[in-house]
Amino acid sequence: ICQERTKRQTQCFLMDPTPQDKPVATLADVARHANVSTATVSRCLNSPDQVVGRTRERVMQAVRDLGYTPNFSARALAAKQTNTVGAVIPTMENAVFARGIQAFQEELGRHGKTLLIASSGYKEALEEEQVRALVARGADALLLIGYHRSPELYAFLRQRSVPTLVSWSYDPAQDQPAMGFDNKAAMAELARLALRHGHREIACISAPLASTDRARDRVEGIRLAMAEAGLDPFGLILTEVPYGIGQGEVAFRTALAAAPDTTLVMCGNDVLALGALRAAREMGLSVPLDVSVTGFDDIELAMLAEPALTTVHVPHREMGRRAANTLIQMLNTGETPASVALPTDIRVRQSLGPPRQETGL
Repeated sequence: ICQERTKRQTQCFLMDPTPQDKPVATLADVARHANVSTATVSRCLNSPDQVVGRTRERVMQAVRDLGYTPNFSARALAAKQTNTVGAVIPTMENAVFARGIQAFQEELGRHGKTLLIASSGYKEALEEEQVRALVARGADALLLIGYHRSPELYAFLRQRSVPTLVSWSYDPAQDQPAMGFDNKAAMAELARLALRHGHREIACISAPLASTDRARDRVEGIRLAMAEAGLDPFGLILTEVPYGIGQGEVAFRTALAAAPDTTLVMCGNDVLALGALRAAREMGLSVPLDVSVTGFDDIELAMLAEPALTTVHVPHREMGRRAANTLIQMLNTGETPASVALPTDIRVRQSLGPPRQETGL
């Protein structure tokens, strides 16, 4: 009897399905569970903004209850789209890109798109590898930072009909559509303000110019303002360094060693400017009494610096959000939109003042 009972228990155990044996939930199962049509389930997953909130929540709860996972590979083959958008940024260490990309991803998510992101470390060859890899993995569209890259890479993207949008830059002379801002004009406006304060001995700490159009444009903006004021634009003391606070500190010391009469150091971004402020403090220099320092980007630390940093404010979140909508429009219509220049403005804080001779001290 015991043997028979054990046999029956064993048979029951073997017949009882384990979680691994349970059938995989289908789209139809989700529709039945949520009491909606399969078309409604599909819209919830592909275009959630097109479904009423209560219905969408009921469908998503059914997805969670059943453990449903959409077959994106099959869907991509059928629709010839993967609903993924790629982005290649220069670095993930800069809060400037983090803020804009966060808004970019949030807006893509509202349209049922997923973001694939890569960081090039400011290396042109690595960026090209990453662009090609994202296209190979089926990215429907791409967001790239700035215009600087080889004509061959742009040709590669055109040949494969991958909608591509440039951001963080705007140049009406460029063919590539952009959602960005005019780096040259923005830095020129800041330089004009500094010149009105009386500065004539100016140095600039910049990211390397050879591989970054944004850096080149910002330096050109300073030189434009100097030329307008009757100064020699090539009298600008220029130091090129990689991105980093420590690099900004070293460059500040180098610039002042080369030109001790410098009264203003204009930095190509806020991170370099924070390094310059630290170097000035360690050298016993008063900012802005002995030397003024300016930045570009208006990261959160700019307000917390000592003294608070005068800088160019860039609308990073608006740029990210509008870039996402522009790429979605390009995907939906197949058309190439006109480039858009977003406004920047100067945030005047304590790090900029008149040079010592202008104060009469």
